[in-house]
Amino acid sequence: MGRWCVTNRPSPAPPLLILAALSALLLIQPSIAWRPWPHHRNNATELELGGSKKYEGSSEFVKLRYHMGPVLTANITVHIIWYGTWPKAQKRIIREFINSISATSAQSPSVSGWWKTVQLYTDQTGSNISRTVRLGEEKNDRLLSHGKKLTRLSVQSVIKAAVTAKTKPLPISPKSGLYLLLTADDVYVQDFCQNVCGFHYFTYPSIVGYTLPYAWIGNSGKFCPGVCAYPFAVPDYIPGLKPMKSPNGNVGIDGMISVIAHEISELASNPLINAWYAGQDPVFPVEIADLCEGIYGTGGGGSYTGQMLNDRDGATYNMHGIRRRFLVQWVWNHVVNYCTGPNALD
Repeated sequence: MGRWCVTNRPSPAPPLLILAALSALLLIQPSIAWRPWPHHRNNATELELGGSKKYEGSSEFVKLRYHMGPVLTANITVHIIWYGTWPKAQKRIIREFINSISATSAQSPSVSGWWKTVQLYTDQTGSNISRTVRLGEEKNDRLLSHGKKLTRLSVQSVIKAAVTAKTKPLPISPKSGLYLLLTADDVYVQDFCQNVCGFHYFTYPSIVGYTLPYAWIGNSGKFCPGVCAYPFAVPDYIPGLKPMKSPNGNVGIDGMISVIAHEISELASNPLINAWYAGQDPVFPVEIADLCEGIYGTGGGGSYTGQMLNDRDGATYNMHGIRRRFLVQWVWNHVVNYCTGPNALD
């Protein structure tokens, strides 16, 4: 049982939204997500709001709009590609988070309560995003079929290998499937740690054979925990800032959880980059999780993570899963026009 004391921890403003350009030949511009960490530059939200800081209750400047594209209204199935060597304990944490999205029996504040905000988004028929998210098939790529260094192009090639494998290929589910490529802590992906901890897009039929919504998220435990696993690790260049204790005892994996949540929420609400986003350019969309970077509780925004929970063992979290605790950033609620989460105090 968690002790319901709250933590209001200063959190640095997230960095400027920078999308690393690919070659003109590829033209792949995935939506990028990253964890907030100390940085001097402004973030994407500040660009949306002009000179104003966005706090979780201040929202009149945000122009999130629906662009008539599909959202995931059918029951969602998350298929995982484990790229590299993954200990069983790490896999269990990630699986439980995904299974917790639809687990209504979890203690409040819960992961399923967080997903209720995502469910508010609809398509042009008025149909809501599905409340059901389940773990689907999994594929192991232990032998690193495309090497330890992946480019954006080879990320799609890894997915192709998984869905076209001769033995136990992943199912092809363009309308209800989400494909997560999760790379182990010794695998480097193009632009990883340089503001980028994960991104989402859709596969090109010319490469994979199908249009499939997918996301890549990296394990930063060895490469850059102070960047992608903040606040469970802090950058070396800020002396005296103490990291928080991660709820599942694994800094890299607990850091991944929030990025995975970020990407799944945006895949559900903007799977083909033509549904819900702010800004004029779909190549540079500001999506429902981007608008809440660094916000984990009431009062969050600007330089604060918001009020979170501390358990008896000292771990910091903001919601419960089936048997575990997680720290997951909030998402934008377009009904009330601010960031919301299940641990809100008001």
